[in-house]
Amino acid sequence: MKITVQSIRFNADKKLLDFIQKKTDKLDTFHDHIISGEVYLKLENVEDEANKITEIKLLLPGIALFAKEQCKSFEEATDLAVESLRKQIEKYKQKKTIAAEAVKNAVLADNEDDF
Repeated sequence: MKITVQSIRFNADKKLLDFIQKKTDKLDTFHDHIISGEVYLKLENVEDEANKITEIKLLLPGIALFAKEQCKSFEEATDLAVESLRKQIEKYKQKKTIAAEAVKNAVLADNEDDF
């Protein structure tokens, strides 16, 4: 999967970029057809030490999934965002399976009515 990382108002180091790539690559195990992903890293000007924001947008055929997390470190925010996307992928696959079953049942019922 092709991931683009943009760090806003700072330069991300190679170690952080490698960490993000490694974590997002794991999402391929949950869905084979992930087209691409975009990661945005932001620093927010607040007094709170949890000022690091990671936003991840995944493009799948027919749908875009999005997760945003704010934590004390970019690594922690990335972990939480990837976990959120994993849950969204599972939910998407489940809905897709239910829809396919409904179509299959409708076709079978229609074929039975023909006899």
